[in-house]
Amino acid sequence: MPTDRRAIGPRPADGPRPADRPPPADGPYFVDGAPPRRWRVGRTLSARAVLVSCAVALVSVLVTAAVAGPLAVAAAQRQAKEALTAQARLAAETLRPRLDRGRTADEERIIRQLRNQDIDAYLIRAGVADRPGLPARVVDQVGAGRNFSGRRTVSGVPSLVEGRALPGGNGVVLAREVSTGLFWTVLGSMWVPLLAGLAAGVVAGVLLARRLARPIRNAAIAAGRLRSGDRTVRLPVEPPQEVADLAYAFNQLAAALAGSEGRQREFLLSVSHELRTPLTAIRGYAEAIADGVVGPEGAQRAGQTMLAEAEHLDRLVSDLLALARLEAVDFPLEPMRVDLGRLVADAAETWAARCAGMGVLLRSEVADRPVSAYTDPGRIRQVVDGLLENALRVVPPGTPVVLAVAVAPDGGGVVEVRDGGPGFTDDDLAVAFERGALHQRYRGVRKVGSGLGLALAAGLVRRLGGRITAGHAPEGGARFTVWLPPAR
Repeated sequence: MPTDRRAIGPRPADGPRPADRPPPADGPYFVDGAPPRRWRVGRTLSARAVLVSCAVALVSVLVTAAVAGPLAVAAAQRQAKEALTAQARLAAETLRPRLDRGRTADEERIIRQLRNQDIDAYLIRAGVADRPGLPARVVDQVGAGRNFSGRRTVSGVPSLVEGRALPGGNGVVLAREVSTGLFWTVLGSMWVPLLAGLAAGVVAGVLLARRLARPIRNAAIAAGRLRSGDRTVRLPVEPPQEVADLAYAFNQLAAALAGSEGRQREFLLSVSHELRTPLTAIRGYAEAIADGVVGPEGAQRAGQTMLAEAEHLDRLVSDLLALARLEAVDFPLEPMRVDLGRLVADAAETWAARCAGMGVLLRSEVADRPVSAYTDPGRIRQVVDGLLENALRVVPPGTPVVLAVAVAPDGGGVVEVRDGGPGFTDDDLAVAFERGALHQRYRGVRKVGSGLGLALAAGLVRRLGGRITAGHAPEGGARFTVWLPPAR
């Protein structure tokens, strides 16, 4: 079935065509971004739709024949009975004055006319039939002055029988043989419209199959091009609603994938810059020492600088490894009942000296009653330390940094890290936990880290069954709130 490839978008100019690539070892070979066509019966959606439509049309034809056939036979039999009744009434009126005179030429003429219509006529005089063949019960009933209508065996043949009684024990009985092949006769007259209905069903099935398969095939081709690296491919959004939903979802996926890859490129550029900076410093001092530029009096200072830059590299690599392992099933977690008040107090005690050395006021806000949560104390302490590290990087001397803990409405715990630094805009809050997003925005504007800390904190909290949000702090800077599940 032909497909309008122009609706899907242009092919990328760079990069090899999918057809130029070797087929994967564990999957089908896709040519031109589309799966290979297999024409086995029932293999494709089009074939199945045609088969289903044909089956439905065939069943409809059979049901129509099964229902309409008996109805047509019954109608024909009813019409034959009504015609025989009318003939019997007419014959009785015609022969009424003649039955008492014996057999006459008029009787012979009437009987002959009826036989030409495949009707046997019996005359009853004084309760006696003019010839044998009629059932005795029919003769007696008509001779007794009562009409008869029904089916009886006449001369050994199943027949419709209509008897009309006349005065003096006289009467007229008409009999017509019941046709045994009437059903097939009626069905034979119906085969042309039935075949026409079947053909119409097949044609409708083919058209329907083409209509149903076209958007799915377009989506398959577009997906193949998306897989090959074309991020500009889009599907036209057109009715029916299900097809429009599919196209809309695919276009959203393609846009999200393009945006995600763009952020990944920016992130890799940022990480490479962060790696290159300490490596440049280490390499410079190492070359200076190797060339004898740094004398014995400067060796200690050079060693300290190289050690600091090496520690920076170690932290960056550790963060990268932690981010890479966050989604792994075997990521080590040891959740238990944790006193968050005690954990925050320990963190404040650890960071107090560093904050004081930078002229930053570290303040703790702890609830009046114990605050317990079910979490991994080491991982939550890692999150708190990372948030404090980010705060101290941007807050100026004389501004506060606040560590707060409180009871959550659901019985869990809430840990907050607030600061009086420059804070974030509303646009920043929407991407605060994306890798490298804030780093890309504020590099060269203010002091920034590697761009991994907030993404790592969000991943750790999510793995622990909690959630983390960013907002504006009453102190004027940023506020990070960690919600943790209640203790079991």
